[in-house]
Amino acid sequence: QVQLVESGGGVVQAGDSLRLSCAASGFTFDDYAIGWFRQAPGKERELVASITRIGSTNYADSVKGRFTISRDNAKNTVYLQMNSLKPEDTAVYYCYCNGYWGQGTQVTVSS
Repeated sequence: QVQLVESGGGVVQAGDSLRLSCAASGFTFDDYAIGWFRQAPGKERELVASITRIGSTNYADSVKGRFTISRDNAKNTVYLQMNSLKPEDTAVYYCYCNGYWGQGTQVTVSS
């Protein structure tokens, strides 16, 4: 069955970095684009970044220049490197692919 498992979240201070990982299984990873979304309390879930099969990337304006999405097809894993974190980046971060969601990983950035 399809599984997306996120990891790497935590509690950090403003300006710190985190790297999130999303390990995929149960489908042909190479065939699909992958997205990272986030949802803050009281807000709608929003797209943070996405990467196509061939590595083309797209970012929300709010994270451009700070976040980098990448994928390792050999490991069936997609990453989100988050630098210069801000309190407004606090949210649950979800991995999404082909109609499936991971369980999410909490990122908390303190000021």
